[in-house]
Amino acid sequence: MLTRRAALGAFAMGCVCAGTGMPTQAAQPAGTSLDWAGERVSPDARYAAERVLRTRDHRGMPFAIVDKRDAKLYLFESTGRLAAASPALLGRARGDHSVPGVGDLPVERIPAADRTTPAGRFVTEPGLNLDGEDVVWMDYDAGLAIHRVRPGASRDARLQRLASGTPDAQRVSAGCVVVPVAFYETHVRALLGRRRGVVYVLPEMRPVQEMFASL
Repeated sequence: MLTRRAALGAFAMGCVCAGTGMPTQAAQPAGTSLDWAGERVSPDARYAAERVLRTRDHRGMPFAIVDKRDAKLYLFESTGRLAAASPALLGRARGDHSVPGVGDLPVERIPAADRTTPAGRFVTEPGLNLDGEDVVWMDYDAGLAIHRVRPGASRDARLQRLASGTPDAQRVSAGCVVVPVAFYETHVRALLGRRRGVVYVLPEMRPVQEMFASL
């Protein structure tokens, strides 16, 4: 979870506008089809990707699916080809909604019960956090972003959790989607770090079909 600052938001948006020049929407090439590149996926993630591509809900932009139940992030090119996949650290608390005002709190002041990764459809923007580190903003007001594992006392423990293959062990973040450094810099930055995209965070408290029906 990344603390929100109005001034930083203006600066980050300026970086996006100056650095990308990308349109919000683009025509999806004809004849696109889903390609999992041999990756084993859950039924929920498969349903979500097929639904996105069939309805063209991503509007021709690259997109990602966060499967909270499996604690995994899938990155797709706009054509529906899976570019990469990785385990991810997610919010410590179970739940599909953000608590109002949580993005204004320093991380250490966010109650454990409020450290959720909300479900839904998020149009992303590349930007910077308070330390000047590039991140992919999903919901700036809520302090929700995709970012790399950061240096610090908890770094080694977090890397071990990512390597554990155990979704429950990966529920340790304040709400953000956290991935290994190499994965972020090689794949996330390439697809979502220079242009807008769409991230679909799948629910864990209700059926995925229900979420897409409400979009």
